[in-house]
Amino acid sequence: MIKALAIAVLTGVCGLLLSPVASAASFDCAKAKAPDEIAVCQHVSLNDQDVTMALLYDLNKHFMAMGARGSLMDGQSAWLKQRRACGAQVSCLTDAYTQRIRMLRRFIDEQVMTKGPF
Repeated sequence: MIKALAIAVLTGVCGLLLSPVASAASFDCAKAKAPDEIAVCQHVSLNDQDVTMALLYDLNKHFMAMGARGSLMDGQSAWLKQRRACGAQVSCLTDAYTQRIRMLRRFIDEQVMTKGPF
């Protein structure tokens, strides 16, 4: 059962990563005004991290119990403030994304892949 779930999740991730929408940031770059948003749109590596982070965030929301989702959403709001504080500093943004992705992956690895949502 866990293997089937893992295959389903990976298939979904691959589908999203290969779709044309996945090649863009998780927000509309045409409307980007803040320095952090503009930097994400201008740097492919940040753009890729943004897409990965958004995908992991959505997966976490899907697999978390309802009570934990509020905490996840509060954490995302706090993280977005942290990202905004980086301004256009690519190294700061890269670090912020790396830390957030690590945290979001940890939940998937420790809770979903080992215990499953059953």
